[in-house]
Amino acid sequence: MSAPTDLDALIAAARAWAADDPDPATRAELEGLADRAGTDDAAREELADAMSGMLEFGTAGLRGKLGGGPNRMNRAVVIRAAAGLTAYLRTVTDEPFVVVGYDARTNSDVFAHDTCAVVTGMGGRAVVLPRPLPTPVLAYAIRHLGADAGVMVTASHNPPQDNGYKVYVGDGSQIVPPVDGLIAAEIDRIASVASVPRADDGWDTLGDDVLEAYLDDVVTVVSPEAPRELTVVHTALHGVGSETVRRAFLAAGFAEPLPVPSQAEPDPMFPTVSFPNPEEPGAMDAALELAEQTGPDLVVANDPDADRCAVAVPGPGGWRMLRGDEVGALLGSYVLERGVAQDSPDAVFANSIVSSRLLAAMCRAAGVRHEETLTGFKWIGRVPGLRYGYEEALGYCVDPGHVRDKDGVSAALLVAELAATLKQQGRTLVDRLDDLARAHGVHATDSFSVRVEDLSLIGRIMERLRAQPPTTVAGVDVARADDLARGDGGLPPTEGLRYHLADDSRIIVRPSGTEPKLKVYLEVVEPVTGDDLRGARQRAADRLAAVRADLEAATAL
Repeated sequence: MSAPTDLDALIAAARAWAADDPDPATRAELEGLADRAGTDDAAREELADAMSGMLEFGTAGLRGKLGGGPNRMNRAVVIRAAAGLTAYLRTVTDEPFVVVGYDARTNSDVFAHDTCAVVTGMGGRAVVLPRPLPTPVLAYAIRHLGADAGVMVTASHNPPQDNGYKVYVGDGSQIVPPVDGLIAAEIDRIASVASVPRADDGWDTLGDDVLEAYLDDVVTVVSPEAPRELTVVHTALHGVGSETVRRAFLAAGFAEPLPVPSQAEPDPMFPTVSFPNPEEPGAMDAALELAEQTGPDLVVANDPDADRCAVAVPGPGGWRMLRGDEVGALLGSYVLERGVAQDSPDAVFANSIVSSRLLAAMCRAAGVRHEETLTGFKWIGRVPGLRYGYEEALGYCVDPGHVRDKDGVSAALLVAELAATLKQQGRTLVDRLDDLARAHGVHATDSFSVRVEDLSLIGRIMERLRAQPPTTVAGVDVARADDLARGDGGLPPTEGLRYHLADDSRIIVRPSGTEPKLKVYLEVVEPVTGDDLRGARQRAADRLAAVRADLEAATAL
């Protein structure tokens, strides 16, 4: 659907869309904007944005602001998406079997049941999870039930006004090209929501069998012989992770995590946080305050759909959040330590291009294959022979045999086991990170975002960097510049730029796949000589700060 070019066309297109919208709330919203667009600049701008084309498949599906219009998340868009998915699946199999899950966001349950109605109405078989549950449970259910595809209605860690539609195929992996394009093409063929067959019933609502099976399998990531003496504070950030994490910890033999009361129950408004992402400033304040009061060994957080896992540790200056790359290295080192090279000689470890290169260094030392992928678990989860994968945005796959996606529940269990094992030895996760730095060098990482209201600004920054590429950064020559859009470096083409400096520092600049922002990822590697770890960390920090200063200037609006 193309965007209308003048006011009369805009209003006409909005009224036509509203007439086809099965939801009275979003229909009235769009009609109201159309009524005011002629005299109200704000209404006209909102209407123009809502009608600026169909919400596109991005990171494995749809994600966007709730509201009326084709560029919003609403029932009309979801019904079209479900119809496009089902039409694609029917080119592969006569009677597609789709399992649907949903979180506790606004309208997630509505969108899930609309999906079931469309799949059933178009001759497929649909089943839906019994209540709001973590994304990893849905990813698990696809393989467990032998489904052809799965849909998870969630916007993960996006703000409360958003929702999303994540699509998986039958091996439990998120969709990648060309499948996303084939589904999008089927969506484009749909003339109207009214033309989409929708059943009134005929799909099944699952009981707790799938959740019970998931819990039975998730506890296999930890060793029954490992220590369990550990106290953990846990926050679900108003999402759906509390019950599943609690039950997983108890089933694995750990004490029940101490929940953050104000954030333990699902709430689509996320009232105690401005942004329900453990990486965002302020999101962890309540959990860290409870940790200061109770003195646990560890703080663990999940994002609202519990596919990400964040970790905080105590230190002499108070509690500090571990970076995603630090948790990724800790989990990777623990999986390696448990003998994966001997038990699975064909095993592969993987991480995304924007994640630290420390995992690759660890794999080289252990004689284990390592692969670098494009950003996102839709790529990491597809690596043949995957034994462990992670990305710096708090996503970890520690059990790809059961969940070929990031899983914040299994990751929480494994990091708890590692912490308990180290505790028995009189050591900590920070000690373990120090060991890794001594062995492989200090891999210091940082990132920042340039958030925009106008998406075209991201394109302008990228154009500027291509037209005037940096030749030096922080006084160090750029040894190699890769344009990832051309496929430089051997990966499938994707929008982004990568710079390797002469001192082995690395910079990646890319648009976010899920939010209106440009992201910049930085890494420096500083060897540790003579056991001077403190000096190496300081040198790395100084180099990283200098690189960041130059990149902030280069990407300024």
